[in-house]
Amino acid sequence: MTSTAELTPAAARDWIERWDAQQAGYVPHREERFTALIDAVAAAAGRDDPLVLDLGCGPGSLAARLLDRLPAATVVAIDADPVLLALGQAAAARPGLRFADLDLREPGWPAALNLDRPADAAVSTTALHWLSPAELAAVYAELATVLRPGGVLINGDHLADDAGDAPTLVRLGDALLDAERQRRYPAGPPEQEENWADWWTAVLADPVLAGPVARRGDRSRLPAHHTAQSEFLAMHVAGLRAAGFSEIGTIWQHGASRLLCAVTPPA
Repeated sequence: MTSTAELTPAAARDWIERWDAQQAGYVPHREERFTALIDAVAAAAGRDDPLVLDLGCGPGSLAARLLDRLPAATVVAIDADPVLLALGQAAAARPGLRFADLDLREPGWPAALNLDRPADAAVSTTALHWLSPAELAAVYAELATVLRPGGVLINGDHLADDAGDAPTLVRLGDALLDAERQRRYPAGPPEQEENWADWWTAVLADPVLAGPVARRGDRSRLPAHHTAQSEFLAMHVAGLRAAGFSEIGTIWQHGASRLLCAVTPPA
């Protein structure tokens, strides 16, 4: 039986708090990365009211933080998962934030946004590595058509160097992270209360979300989130270069977790 109860803002925020907690279990410095990403957007935008696209926004964790810091901004948060979109829309209804139900892998998604001006920045966190290299290259090519000259993409994700190309760098990076973990958790890291799979099992069973869950079941192309397909830095750099971005590089890093920034050519 479908529940007639509504998803309240408080209930949505509770689910998002649980989402943020389980994500932090995989990325302990997640808030630091968020802060650095937003610092970079603010520095690159050159205006108090930037137009920002959030690619693969999930329940809007980054979008909400962006608007907390840049309240005059407009953020268009894009995702194809009805459950995550329902949570974000219920929890974070506010001026300047718009959610768009679009699949980035479908050609023509930028036109469907109906933007009234080119975007100053695009951002993403822990989302684009689920795309295949070919899908990723296509997304970057389409993104380049809606960013203004000198606009930026800032992608926060776990993007590793390929051990086949840089074995010493990979080994040294792993050693540094291991040493840091041992200093921080000499008795071993604390056990995570809820992981990614636990969260999804729980949220899909919430009767208040029966409608979005049913719509999610109809979308066969949603990523299964079992295997990262574009996990190497070189895959992203290659796709961005092919799309015509003029500057591409890491502007913040903690091990393989990084902010990869790419700039569109100036006019």
